Amino acid sequence: MNVLNINGLEKSYGKIKALKGISFDIPEGSVFGLLGPNGSGKTTFLSIILDVLKADAGTFQWFGHPGSTTIRKQIGTLLETPNFYHYLSAVGNLKVTQSISGRGTDKDIEEVLKIVKLYDRRKSKFSSYSLGMKQRLAIAAALLGKPKVLVLDEPTNGLDPVGIAEMRALIIDLRNQGYTIIIASHLLDEIEKICTHVAILRTGELMACGEVAEVLADDDIIELSSDNNDKLKEILLHIENIRSINEKNGSIVIHLERGKGDTAFLNHYCYTNGVILSHLASKKQRLEDKFFELTGS
Repeated sequence: MNVLNINGLEKSYGKIKALKGISFDIPEGSVFGLLGPNGSGKTTFLSIILDVLKADAGTFQWFGHPGSTTIRKQIGTLLETPNFYHYLSAVGNLKVTQSISGRGTDKDIEEVLKIVKLYDRRKSKFSSYSLGMKQRLAIAAALLGKPKVLVLDEPTNGLDPVGIAEMRALIIDLRNQGYTIIIASHLLDEIEKICTHVAILRTGELMACGEVAEVLADDDIIELSSDNNDKLKEILLHIENIRSINEKNGSIVIHLERGKGDTAFLNHYCYTNGVILSHLASKKQRLEDKFFELTGS
């Protein structure tokens, strides 16, 4: 089952196309990463699905239904730096949030503070919190009313290594409790470590989408060449596990599933099919290279 279905979303700001007809689905129970450099369309996308902006074209559905005030209450959000009162405690700030949003009860406040591990500091003033604690309090506010989905925009932005580790552990814990979590980030490492699925955006276009293990896989890369590269490409098309075949600087470059780049097999395969290789080299693609390739960074 999907919690969110996206179909052909488009959005322009004058001559600039922020989203170019993107479509994908977000499965229930996933930690779904929206990955891309600044200016890729992540914030515009989040603003549309949360009814802050209206799309120029396309549709989206939460839980099989168009967006509405009722559905919006099932979605907790952290979209920017939390705006809490510095002189109030965690409990005091969450009571203000509860009063404004109409979500949750006093009992919920205690529960969400325990979830984000701030219960022992519930009476401390917000001004005494570290940045990581402030971010966790913002997630506590998003959890009021027991939403089904959390939408987090750059949740580790500005945090030190300890704060980042705490935030990652919290997100994984929330997923284990059954929440579906949507995270927008420009950090490959963040998406790789905590997300189950990912959609990669580049200047408003959807470049790749699927399970993280597939989209961001470490490919085996093999370079080959012969005196007849056309025939070489033709016979390579019949090999299983090849993700792509391209030409580069007079050589054929193939991407294979991790662990499938057997050069001895390829050399024998080509020879038995009438192609003698003049060049055969194995390389390894790093995750960063794959990300840069997809985003054009």
